[in-house]
Amino acid sequence: MAAIQKSVDSSSLAEVIDRILDKGVVIDLWARVSLVGIELLTIDARIVIASVDTWLRYAKAVGLLKDHHHHHPFVEES
Repeated sequence: MAAIQKSVDSSSLAEVIDRILDKGVVIDLWARVSLVGIELLTIDARIVIASVDTWLRYAKAVGLLKDHHHHHPFVEES
């Protein structure tokens, strides 16, 4: 098991933003509001914060780009 190391170094905002864009962050939200068994509102959302390159690599890996029949200039063909 890897040991957790505590860092006392502070990160600049630019370093944090660079890390987020490089690795990406996904927020998946699902909510339903019902009153007396009647569904009033349903929210299903996925928020992705990443660089275009990171998102396109992820989308290609999970098959999100297979439905598009045209070549995307940022996606490398395999």
